[in-house]
Amino acid sequence: MAYVLTADGGTESLRARVYDLKGTCLASHAVAYKTDFKPGARAEQNPADWWANFVEASRAAIAEAGVSPSDIEAICYATTSCTVVALDENGDALRPALIWMDVRANAEADEVLATGDPALALNGDGTGPVSAEWMIPKALWLKKNEPDTFARAHRICEYQDYITHKLTGEWAASLNNLGLRWHYRNDQGGFAKSLVEALGMGEILDKWPPRVVAPGEVIGTLTGAAAEALGLSRAVKVVQGGADALIGMIGLGVAKPGQLALITGSSHLQFGVTEAPVHAPGVWGAYADIVYPGRYVVEGGQTSTGSIINWLGRLTGGLDFAEMNEKAAALAPGSDGLLVLDHFQGNRTPHTDPLSRGAFVGLTLAHEKHHMFRAIMESIGFGTRAILDAFKRAGYESAEMTVGGGAAASDLWMQIHADTADIPIRVPASADAPSTGSAVLAFHGAGHFASIDEGIDAMVHPGRTIEPNAANVAAYEDIYQRYLALYPALKGVLRG
Repeated sequence: MAYVLTADGGTESLRARVYDLKGTCLASHAVAYKTDFKPGARAEQNPADWWANFVEASRAAIAEAGVSPSDIEAICYATTSCTVVALDENGDALRPALIWMDVRANAEADEVLATGDPALALNGDGTGPVSAEWMIPKALWLKKNEPDTFARAHRICEYQDYITHKLTGEWAASLNNLGLRWHYRNDQGGFAKSLVEALGMGEILDKWPPRVVAPGEVIGTLTGAAAEALGLSRAVKVVQGGADALIGMIGLGVAKPGQLALITGSSHLQFGVTEAPVHAPGVWGAYADIVYPGRYVVEGGQTSTGSIINWLGRLTGGLDFAEMNEKAAALAPGSDGLLVLDHFQGNRTPHTDPLSRGAFVGLTLAHEKHHMFRAIMESIGFGTRAILDAFKRAGYESAEMTVGGGAAASDLWMQIHADTADIPIRVPASADAPSTGSAVLAFHGAGHFASIDEGIDAMVHPGRTIEPNAANVAAYEDIYQRYLALYPALKGVLRG
């Protein structure tokens, strides 16, 4: 029998799963880790927690699956990005990691943008934007604010690369992460050398991993220490994964030009597949070869989505999701006049403004928790529509949107997404998209599939479809226009 082990290193936990060749998840085990949120929109994690959780979750998943460890052929994993780590020669962290949602480097992002370097043509209208979430601004922040750490760092890389080194001893980076967040151009020479030199940190080229590996390719096999920690054979192949949302595209079966994916979790990410590069205001990318060879990916994203629901739970002493969904579903579109701006941790697209902040507008003494719950869902739906509208203006449009991740479990939220964007929603049989995508890549790397597309055909299965409700689509149109007016109206008031 052939099985693979996957890991989904998310914002709040690491989840390991075991899959068979049919795409069946035989077992799943998650271990939570801590995120430290600090003023200035800072968010940090301890990389040692990632490895400890990887080992604990993997051992538990294999045991729960009831399979022989000797039948595990390959490992592949998807992780948050761009989560930046500074490591010594042994692969140990010199400081807590700056996770993807940490946007302290907004001033450095402005410095990167001010260079006018040709590498900036990758995103937006051909001259940027640049996000504080990305590798180069975060690395520049380290160099300016913690010069000793920057100087001591043998490697400055990502969560993905840290786990790779722990497993294989190799210093390798994923083409997926690099193309997505490092201004790496696979179709135009690789690393953005002129950009980092213009910023006075050309030495970082020697700190980045020297090897670039595409998703689905074998990085190596387990070291003796890693094999012992996991209880696996040293012959197990470690196959390159990448950023959780991008690997999630594979798990959703979004591979053909014109197909569109929505990956949900703490954040929302929208990815479309194209045959040719697309560049326009409000759109990130298009990125060459980062998931599928010979194809491009366009990107949109919302920094805070599921994390806002979690915030509401923390604020109010917890959420009974069954009760909240039932009460919220009984409300008409618009949540009795309550409108939310979903920029709780800034805006990724279409505005790329790390200093924007969230807001509730229209609160009355009659509003209750379920009004806030639904209004948050609606605002996130509007944020997704704003991104899809930016895609349309750029010339990219899809007839449907395939959704995976936590939000896919809520019929109400899926209906709101269908209604606010006026687009059919597809939810595959397995909504655990990053893990399913990792399993496809692992079996491809292990030699069971000749291509990623072949693996998708064998392992990704159809589920349900949610059609837009025509009456709700009409009702949301005016509310959406008012949502669009919130950001410019509050931009000068709500700053981080």
